[in-house]
Amino acid sequence: MADITGKKVAFVLTDGFEDSELTSPWEAVQSAGGEPTLISPKEGSIEGKNGHEQVVDASPGSVSASDFDALVLPGGVVNADHLRMDEASVALVKGFADAGKPIGVICHGAWILIEAGAVDGRRITSYPSLKTDLRNAGAEWVDEEVVTDKGLVSSRTPDDLPAFNAKIVEEFAEGTHER
Repeated sequence: MADITGKKVAFVLTDGFEDSELTSPWEAVQSAGGEPTLISPKEGSIEGKNGHEQVVDASPGSVSASDFDALVLPGGVVNADHLRMDEASVALVKGFADAGKPIGVICHGAWILIEAGAVDGRRITSYPSLKTDLRNAGAEWVDEEVVTDKGLVSSRTPDDLPAFNAKIVEEFAEGTHER
């Protein structure tokens, strides 16, 4: 696995996330030397759909994409649906995309990328039910375990986490990409 020592990685999510889609990439980032930060529009702590609770480090309005080296967007239907309606979260994600910073997204996490205008012309995968949404937003949707397009790493489900984790760490080590 690549070394990302000292790289700051934002994880943007809220209640209803898919537990393993937070915990597994978080552990991968830490194991590779990265510094994960949990960002949520909810204060205090958030809870996954299977009961994992984690303390929130910052709100999306209190940080900027320039504070971080990379971004992870876990899935979970409730999480993803609520995030895409939070203006500060969408603005933060747009900041990462506009700067060409690496982004890892899994499952339903791609909904916020659509709101941020970050998928047009990009090759991406997701949970299959997002296929039409992503295509309508200009993405080329494919059904593959892990897809990388100029720093945008995407996967479909928790079954893809081993490949997803390895690829996000690799892309985070590479740094900023041109769109």
